[in-house]
Amino acid sequence: MRIRFWGTRGSIATPGPDTNHFGGNTSCVELTTANGDLLIFDCGTGARQLGAALMAQGKKAINANILLGHTHWDHIQGFPFFTPAFVKGNSVAIYGPEGSRGPLHGVLAGQMEYTYFPIDLTQLPAAITYHDLTEGIHTIGGVRVATQFLNHPAMTVGYRVEADGVVVVYLVDHEPFSDALWRAGAEPGHIESILHEGDRRHAKFMADADLVIHDAQYTPEEYPSKKTWGHSAYDYVVQIAAAAGVRRLALTHHDPSHNDDFISDIERKAQTLALQCGTGLDAFYAYEGCEVALEARSALKPFITAAPFQASVAQRQFRILVVDDQPDTLTMIVRALEGEQYIVSTAISGLEALGMIDERLPDLMVLDYKMAGMDGMAVMKALRAKPETQPLPVLMLTAMTDEPSTRAGFEAGVTDYVTKPFSVPQLTARVRACLARAQLV
Repeated sequence: MRIRFWGTRGSIATPGPDTNHFGGNTSCVELTTANGDLLIFDCGTGARQLGAALMAQGKKAINANILLGHTHWDHIQGFPFFTPAFVKGNSVAIYGPEGSRGPLHGVLAGQMEYTYFPIDLTQLPAAITYHDLTEGIHTIGGVRVATQFLNHPAMTVGYRVEADGVVVVYLVDHEPFSDALWRAGAEPGHIESILHEGDRRHAKFMADADLVIHDAQYTPEEYPSKKTWGHSAYDYVVQIAAAAGVRRLALTHHDPSHNDDFISDIERKAQTLALQCGTGLDAFYAYEGCEVALEARSALKPFITAAPFQASVAQRQFRILVVDDQPDTLTMIVRALEGEQYIVSTAISGLEALGMIDERLPDLMVLDYKMAGMDGMAVMKALRAKPETQPLPVLMLTAMTDEPSTRAGFEAGVTDYVTKPFSVPQLTARVRACLARAQLV
């Protein structure tokens, strides 16, 4: 298997003499299997050069599979310049997360409206197909691909590719679920020692991979002021990859403000941290033109999902109960969720919420931690004490991000946390992920 980086920059392209080495093009990574399957992760501005290189090979037909992590501009802006899409006889299958603002076809057509681009999407001669994905196991080309939602203020998926006796995992536009990575009293460096279930699930998804390509846009010093923007700092990525037994780690999605000298400096720091982890992890910062060849190994365990996933969240209307005693917060959440076409009911106290649940069980509860009278933890205790409400997904809102509070919430049965202050896109993305993982009742 061969991997080549055509774009490594995040947010916006940054050409110039200060970015010549690590590159100024936005995200685009090519993966080619021994059988000739072509998978392209993201279609940022790097896709232009990739398309030209594919055309120069002189093949009669190019069959490309484009796997979009999500549809923010820096991940799709190269598609209108991807030359193979302009050639009849070629085929382009485009995959992306279900739950964006409209289907993939509509999103890509939007950036090619005549106001922005001279050629309409429907005018492209290649055979183009669109595939909306949720979490699960898929066959793309002839390759087994697992998908899992990431933590970003938009519906975003990571991809785990298992082919040719190796595993490659692509995890771009993701940030930590929790401020603390490790549980207090547990030995750091092990998956079972990770505090937040979301971070633990993230580690399991990349477990034993030969190569993980991961967002590391920020330094640890930068991250606090960029929290909730949907990107990681290198220390989180290195530690979680080491705990997962990853062999090689390519750090990517470089911040536009980071030039070559800056990235070289933080690469050395990341490599020092990887060495300190003591697992043999080979960490490096990806650069344009970087190629990685992976050879098959004898033992390869396929990724198995813990439970079946819904085929589509969009195919069902969901009922959500929002519980919060702060009127302004309650109004903001209701508007956000109703804007996503959910059926929303509200309660301003824990007791009122439990009474409403007795009358009709919602598909999801959004629950504030701190409320007058019966707080969120007391509500959780009551819910998990009854067999009929034990499976109910609960997304807890809290400003308490310390390790003991987070641990206590998960021990009480909380499904996931959203930390205050939060953005509307962050909230709706986490709601959609919770619903996608929930069992159909």
